[in-house]
Amino acid sequence: MNELINNASKKENIDKLLKQITVKSEGSRYRIMEICGTHTVSISRTGLRSILPKNIELISGPGCPVCVTSQGEIDLIFDLISKGLSIITFGDLLRIPSSKRENLLNARSEGADINVIYSPLDAIKIAKNDINKEYVFVAVGFETTAPAIAALIKEIASNDINNLSVLSLCKTMPEAIKYILSDDDLQIDGFLAPGHVTLVTGASLYNDIVESNRAVVVAGFEPIEILRAIDSIVDQVNSKKFMIDNKYKHVVSGKPNALALKMIDDVFKQSVSVWRGIGTLDNSGLQIRDIYSKYNALVKHSLSYNEKEEIKGCKCGAVLTGKISPMQCPLFAKSCTVDNPIGPCMVSSEGTCFAYYQYERLSL
Repeated sequence: MNELINNASKKENIDKLLKQITVKSEGSRYRIMEICGTHTVSISRTGLRSILPKNIELISGPGCPVCVTSQGEIDLIFDLISKGLSIITFGDLLRIPSSKRENLLNARSEGADINVIYSPLDAIKIAKNDINKEYVFVAVGFETTAPAIAALIKEIASNDINNLSVLSLCKTMPEAIKYILSDDDLQIDGFLAPGHVTLVTGASLYNDIVESNRAVVVAGFEPIEILRAIDSIVDQVNSKKFMIDNKYKHVVSGKPNALALKMIDDVFKQSVSVWRGIGTLDNSGLQIRDIYSKYNALVKHSLSYNEKEEIKGCKCGAVLTGKISPMQCPLFAKSCTVDNPIGPCMVSSEGTCFAYYQYERLSL
């Protein structure tokens, strides 16, 4: 039995909302995409998908920054290792396979120096502790993470830490949202918007969604908050009155965070970026500005990006763009498992395949 049903204290309110949604949505189909990995995991973990009316389809989008990292970008990390450099990164990257089916855990067992941190500024402590090693911090994330990465680069520069550079694989959401909106095959009616990204960008990030006559709701991550957002999306679609509905106001004001955006703009400039499943999108990457080129791993270590195909059989790209569910990937829960991940969607704790494997594969 899923977590949502077990939580008796909220069951009455949840039942009321479900009945309300069922009545409002009767006779129509609604396709709703969440563009936040935390929403994806919450939906799967609580069993929300299984108790909604069958005519309401929840689709996962490109909301996991690790998952949308292209195969060519992942291979850049292994290029650094081949040069004998020490790697600093977040734990979610440890098991992502290169195009040769290597991962950072394998590399570490074979002698590579791989360091896991929880805060970007911890990279400075590691670099200072051994000035005879050359370190590269591998940065992956969206607008939520980018200010902290920018702060790290500024700190490296102000302290002139010469044995630490940053490989920025960060991406931004606006162009990815435009791509999803332009895909007529998806026929998305509404979007659950990521609260964490909205904290930085402000709700204006979703203007294009409303202008394309789709609903958008900024939502929290508790089941009842997601249900309220779905209820609002159904209302908007039924009335054809589309708006940015912020149902996460106790956390997200809807206004842009000027300080965070300035931090990003000070250090990064918009650049072309390659997204897994989507391809090349202009102005969707964050490239380190020339003023900080001394600390840009791409420049410092003469790295060259080469586009690579996904590992044979892996359908992460199709999962990330809502074209298929994880269950439709021929590798899912067979050769690709949480213990033996083939694609990044099974690696990251925010990945769609990870969420389905952990919480939904036995119930659907």
